[in-house]
Amino acid sequence: MNNERRVVITGLGVISPVGIGHEDTWNALLAGKSGVSHISHFDPSAHGLEVKIAAEVKDFDINNFYTDKRKVGSMLKEMDRVTLFAMAAAKLALKDANFEIRSTVPERVGTFIGTGVGGLITTTADHLKLMEGGPKKIGLRSIIRLMPNAASGQVAIEYGAKGRAKSDATACASGLDSLFDAFMYIKADRADAMIAGGSEACINPFSIASFTNMMALSKDSGPPENVSKPFSANRDGFVIGEGSVILILEELQHAMRRNAPIYAEIIGGGASCDASHIVAPDEHGNGAARAMKEALREAQVSPNDIDYINAHGTSTPLNDERETLAIKQVFGQHAYKIAVSSTKSMVGHLLGGAGALGAAATALTIKNQKVHPTINYHNPDPKCDLDYVPNFYRDAKVSHAMVEALGFGGHNTVLVMKKFVA
Repeated sequence: MNNERRVVITGLGVISPVGIGHEDTWNALLAGKSGVSHISHFDPSAHGLEVKIAAEVKDFDINNFYTDKRKVGSMLKEMDRVTLFAMAAAKLALKDANFEIRSTVPERVGTFIGTGVGGLITTTADHLKLMEGGPKKIGLRSIIRLMPNAASGQVAIEYGAKGRAKSDATACASGLDSLFDAFMYIKADRADAMIAGGSEACINPFSIASFTNMMALSKDSGPPENVSKPFSANRDGFVIGEGSVILILEELQHAMRRNAPIYAEIIGGGASCDASHIVAPDEHGNGAARAMKEALREAQVSPNDIDYINAHGTSTPLNDERETLAIKQVFGQHAYKIAVSSTKSMVGHLLGGAGALGAAATALTIKNQKVHPTINYHNPDPKCDLDYVPNFYRDAKVSHAMVEALGFGGHNTVLVMKKFVA
């Protein structure tokens, strides 16, 4: 690596459609368990929605994370669901890392939490109040509930992280962008540790109507658990999901002084913009390919060193075909030797949280030497002809791995990780 400062992952906090906590989520991913079901947050039929399924976080209650009832009451008033998710995930991550920020140098700990949409539930609900009841119906906390940087700010306040706090908003690349930025921030000696990841909570009538009208969501009327089918010939769109994933990144010596657990080491990152279309990926996969090449260059590893790729794999016709093209462009014949899987086949698309969940899954892949499957892969697409680890997990030797996130706007972000060796 070009910089002596090494960056490791020491904590994982996961709130996902298939589990609360990284252990439950990982076990569900290995088992091929789907978190997609009929929507329970509201009645889709009452809004005339054609799409009636989503990957919801089940049994989430902020009371399970904070025992002070007055505090919880204040949080519920001040925070949208997207921020509550992030608060819970950050608490899990810090506990997993056994990291007490106030016992170190708080000014050297930053908070980068991305979101694609922010507090959409608050935005749409409060706009309805305005239309029906006038301006007096809008609460004084509406802005702090809906602003995209709410999660990073509230997490920093709660845990006393006094370094830089910000929120990337690069659509579906937001969570991975935040991790990439946190990695670079530590490498540049601007921080010793970072609370970083993504959060999203926008399963509501507005988002589903919008994504449906732009033909992005699957309209498959089959069993919900079978609808998200990345790389399959009969894929027809993604399933919207929600949740938050926070990782604790630390400079290696900082982590070792604490005797912190280490899941994996981040060794490189890359990012690019397609600059071609606001929603459709570059038709040849060139933008994603450039981000992969940049990440490999910074990591100082050969394409042949990569054993596993956690793909963006949305289950949309264009993404999966063009992401496959990008992988083949970068890796050549070695692409056919790489295990490639899509976490979204089970958890749906967490939008701004998706890349962070992919990063957590990649770190756990390296740590446990197991690759989770791409479920619902029963109808191969000739244009998507790589090893997508169909339907069942496998044991595998994974020394180096890559995680990808591709977002509306043409944003492409990639991280490279490796098995930690002191």
